[in-house]
Amino acid sequence: MNALQQINIELPKEEKFRILIPQVKSLIEDEDNFIANISNITSAIKYTFDDISWVGFYFIDKSNPGQLVLGPFQGKVACTRIAIGKGVCSASVLKKETIVVPDVEKFPGHIYCDPDARSEIVIPVIKNNDVIAVLDIDSNKLNTFDDTDKKKFEVLIKNILSIF
Repeated sequence: MNALQQINIELPKEEKFRILIPQVKSLIEDEDNFIANISNITSAIKYTFDDISWVGFYFIDKSNPGQLVLGPFQGKVACTRIAIGKGVCSASVLKKETIVVPDVEKFPGHIYCDPDARSEIVIPVIKNNDVIAVLDIDSNKLNTFDDTDKKKFEVLIKNILSIF
C-alpha cells in the first residue's frame, strides 16, 4: 500500500475531492481488512478538510437493528450508540439519503456528542437497498457543508462500497 499524498488544505474544496476520492480508492484496493480500511478512510477525510472536527462511521448494530453503533473515527470521544429515531445519523438512515445540517441548533432532536459541533453532514452507506452504516462528519463552524460536499461524499461512498 502506498501512503496518501498530503492534500494541501488551502486548495478549493472541489480540487480536494478530485484528489481525495481516487486516493481513498487506491488506499483500499489492495487491503482486505475492513477495520484498517475504514480507519484510513476516516483519517484521509479528517486531514484533507481543515473545517472538519470529527469524522466517523456508525453501523447498524446487527444484534440490535434499532441502534447505530460507533465504528472507526477521527476526533473527540463520541456517542457509542444512537437509537434509530434520534439525531441526524438516524434521520439519514430512515430517509436513506444524505442529510446536510447548516446549524445543528436548528435540527430537531440533534444529539450533542460534541458540544462544539455547529454543522454536520451524514451520508448513508446503502447496500442491497438497506442502510448498513452512515458516514458522519461534523464541523465546529456553521454552514460548513453544502451541495458539493453532499455530491462528492456520496461519490466517495460509492467508490468504497465494495469493502462493506
